[in-house]
Amino acid sequence: MSIAVLKTSNEGTEIKPGVDTESPEALPSEYFPQERLPRSIVLDQKPRPTAHQLRASAIETQDHVKANNTFATFRASPVSHGRYDVLHDIASNYNDAISRAVIPSAISCRIDRTIIWGEQGQAALEKSSICLLNCGPTGSETLKNLVLGGVGSITVVDGSKVELGDLGNNFMVDESSVGQSKAKTVCAFLEELNDAVKAKFIEEYPEKLIESNPSFFSQFTLVVATQLVESSMVKLDRICRDANVKLIFARSYGLTGFVRISVKEHAMIESKPDHFLDDLRLNNPWPELRRFAETIDLDTPDPVVHKHTPYVIILIKMAEEWTKTHDRNLPSTREEKKVFKDLIKAKMIASDEDNYKEAIEASFKVFSPQGISPAIQQIINDSCADVNSNSSDFWVLVAALKEFIANEGGGEAPLEGAIPDMTSSTELYVNLQKIYQAKAETDFLVMETYVRKILKKIGRDPTSISKSSIKSFCKNARKLKVCVKNFSLASLPLSPALSIYRLIEDEYNSPVQLELQKYLTDEDYCVAVGFYILLRAVDRFAANYNSFPGQFDGEMDEEISRLKTTAVTLLNDLGCNGSTLTEDLINEMCRYGAAELHAVAAFIGGIASQEVIKAQPATGRLSFL
Repeated sequence: MSIAVLKTSNEGTEIKPGVDTESPEALPSEYFPQERLPRSIVLDQKPRPTAHQLRASAIETQDHVKANNTFATFRASPVSHGRYDVLHDIASNYNDAISRAVIPSAISCRIDRTIIWGEQGQAALEKSSICLLNCGPTGSETLKNLVLGGVGSITVVDGSKVELGDLGNNFMVDESSVGQSKAKTVCAFLEELNDAVKAKFIEEYPEKLIESNPSFFSQFTLVVATQLVESSMVKLDRICRDANVKLIFARSYGLTGFVRISVKEHAMIESKPDHFLDDLRLNNPWPELRRFAETIDLDTPDPVVHKHTPYVIILIKMAEEWTKTHDRNLPSTREEKKVFKDLIKAKMIASDEDNYKEAIEASFKVFSPQGISPAIQQIINDSCADVNSNSSDFWVLVAALKEFIANEGGGEAPLEGAIPDMTSSTELYVNLQKIYQAKAETDFLVMETYVRKILKKIGRDPTSISKSSIKSFCKNARKLKVCVKNFSLASLPLSPALSIYRLIEDEYNSPVQLELQKYLTDEDYCVAVGFYILLRAVDRFAANYNSFPGQFDGEMDEEISRLKTTAVTLLNDLGCNGSTLTEDLINEMCRYGAAELHAVAAFIGGIASQEVIKAQPATGRLSFL
């Protein structure tokens, strides 16, 4: 392999190209002045380095500049074939060198995260304010993941002190912290992981805070409540619902546990559907696209031009030709669609015309209905689209979308503005791309005007919704998703996707008995439902006997008998008379002794933090657990 080696001396910086690394003797020692560089800097035309690598190299270079008064600045610049080189400039003094050094910002360094949940999702996460109740292993692991992910601010609430037992299951405390505030200790550790996160702690038991100061929780965007018993869960759920604060419960108990999400609704802008048609408007082209298509002759005698006409143009012109002879109707029956494809095939003048093959394969896009989908129609007709000063940004954007569709959109949502890859000449493809992008930009500007007017009308700052948020909404307007907040138990079966929107109190006191009995006897679900019942039973047990089953040394057989009686009573209260749980499950729950094992806590915490991220506006769909 041939590389370029950076040589640094008092006179400046030199690049020696073409050194053969296969021959060690070809690398003269003067090109590696160890006393001047912390490591040899080897430059090679390689795939683009990550933001983290660029930042590390630039910082290391700055350290070297400071130590040796050597003036060099580094920046990445594109070269041919998408590869990257590093360019070196000599500056007149150190300050100039540092001021001109291009170091990837913290935003650039989060590229790995934005690939997963997007720029809008990351921005929402950075604006979020998270409250954690109880910072044992489950809570600490949950918050650790969020801090590393770039959450905006955290508040840790825990009134307990660090004990010796905590050293075995919580990696965020150590021997020096024994006897100190657990909230303070964990908060300090989390701050070390990401100093950009605003962190504070409150030495208070969550149960006491729930009882004495319910308004405390209204200041947060989301609350993560860990290791709470049923009575506290019910009270906190009601408080957060009334304050419109999202709530996630997480609990680990021995080798089992749960994560439970409680929200009024969950609106998604970037829903990321698995399969979705490109927004090409082949059967409803706007004037500029139609005029562009009219300039292209599908019957051109030039074979090069003929085989490089984009399939988008082919389908627009063929659809227009079809509607002229079919009372302005597009193909609808199977037979008509087959005839339409045959007409496209008849236009081919050579067997190697990939553009016409693409047109035949994509012809189904012409048959798709015009206008918005029934799902989007349902969203814009929702009563929440009649916004007021308390409406969320999402519903303000929906209100603007409703105005756009009814007026400038002509029944269509804003154009996305992207076109897929296709066989085409460069000139035609670029021109086509510009037409789509121009239309998308025009639609965005109209949407922005509507948003500003609506915000002003409801008494909010007209600039409170950023341009980037509006643009993202326009790009995803056809893919919006709102998990409904109201439903009828009489008409809808119990399912995780629906039960999540019920209050904890309703779920516990008014279960759907037929469904619960079905799962208790189902071979695939009986163990999971058994643990669900027992996790509630142990809370009743603790309320009656002031300790969890198996928590302290004692008569295990007596504990098992008491837990069995408690579980049977709970099943009867739920309307599952005659149902029982296996002895193995009951024995296991007693054997757990309410232990919070680190491996299980880390797993539960990982799931909980994932759901916190997905619960942010625009990031994605929740997993209903």
